[in-house]
Amino acid sequence: MTRDPSPAPPVPPVAPRLLEWFDAHRRDLPWRADRDPYRIWVSEVMLQQTTVAAVVPYFSRFLAAFPTLPALAAADEQAVLKLWEGLGYYRRARHLHAAAKRVVAEHGGVFPDDPAAVADLPGVGRYILGAVLSQAFDRRLPIVEANSLRVLARWFGFPGDPRTGDGKKWVWEAAASVLPAKRAGDFNQAVMELGALVCTPANPKCGECPVRAECAAFRDGTQAVIPPPAKAKAITEVREVAVVLRDGGKVLLCRRPATASRWAGMWEVPHAEGEPADARRIAAELTGFDVCPGDEILTVRHSVTRFAITMVCLESAPVGGAFRPGFYAAAEWVPVPDLDRFPVSAPQRKLMRELAKIV
Repeated sequence: MTRDPSPAPPVPPVAPRLLEWFDAHRRDLPWRADRDPYRIWVSEVMLQQTTVAAVVPYFSRFLAAFPTLPALAAADEQAVLKLWEGLGYYRRARHLHAAAKRVVAEHGGVFPDDPAAVADLPGVGRYILGAVLSQAFDRRLPIVEANSLRVLARWFGFPGDPRTGDGKKWVWEAAASVLPAKRAGDFNQAVMELGALVCTPANPKCGECPVRAECAAFRDGTQAVIPPPAKAKAITEVREVAVVLRDGGKVLLCRRPATASRWAGMWEVPHAEGEPADARRIAAELTGFDVCPGDEILTVRHSVTRFAITMVCLESAPVGGAFRPGFYAAAEWVPVPDLDRFPVSAPQRKLMRELAKIV
C-alpha cells in the first residue's frame, strides 16, 4: 500500500491552533470536569462504539452508584450489569468491573499511571490506554477512533483505507506524529472533537476548520473520498422463539453463564433460533421443562452486529420437568412486578415491559 503522500506531518502549525479552537469550542461533558482517571476511564469504556448523547445519562447514573474505583470494585456484578442495561456490549461492563478489582488488589485502589500496568488490565487495548493516560496524566500517547481516523486521513491525504491492514498501522503512526509535547490529552480530545463537530463523514464544515490550511484533502478537494466508505456488511436474517414460561404471576428468568459469548451474566426469558412449532423442544433443551405452548405475546425485532433477529415470544405453561443447569447457569421464578430488578438485554426489556401490561 502507498504510504502517506504528504512528505511532512502538519505538526508545528496544527497543534497550537487546534488546541486554541478546542479551548473555545469543547463540549461541556461530565467526564471533562476534572482529570480523575477513574471518571475518564469509565467514560472512555462507555464511549466505545456508543454515541456521546447515549453515554451521558448512563455515565451520570453509573458514577452516582459507584463514585470511586474502590466502590466499583466492591459492587456485585449484577448491579454493574443492571446499570449498564441498554448501553449494549456488556462485556465492556464486565471487563471494567474485573479491572477495578485488579486495581484495588494490585495498586491499592489508585489507578496507575504506568502504561505497562494499565495495558495489563482486563479490557484495556491501545485506545483505552492512550485515552485515559493522556487525559489524566498528560502521557504522550496517541489514540485512534472513528473521528480521529477520519481527521488524520484527510489531513495527510492518505489514499488507502486506514481501517484495515497497513492503513491501520499508518494511522496510529500518524496519530503519534502529530502529538504535541504538552497537553497530549487535550490534543487527542481536540482531534476527536474536530471530527465530531466539523470534519464530519458527509458534508464537512471546512469553512469552520481551524487547520484547513494544512489539510491535504481540503487542498485537493478529496474530502468526500477520504477515507473511502466502509464496505457494507451482509446482514443475516435470523428467526428466534422466546418461550415465556409462566406459573401464576411469575415468569421463569434464566441467567447466562459468565463464559457466554454474548450477554454473559445477563438474565432472559429462554430463547433460541427456530419457529413457533419448535417452542416445546427449545424449552426442554434450554431449561429441562416440558411446556404447553400458548399464544403469541409479541414479536421483537432487533439487531446484533450483522444479524437482524426476529424473536417471536410465546406464552407457555410448564406441564412437567424441572430446571436443569446447562445452557443456562441458573433460573428463578420472578413475580412480574420484580422483573425490572434483573439486568437484561434491550430486546428482553421490551418483552418484559409487555408482560407487565398483561399481568
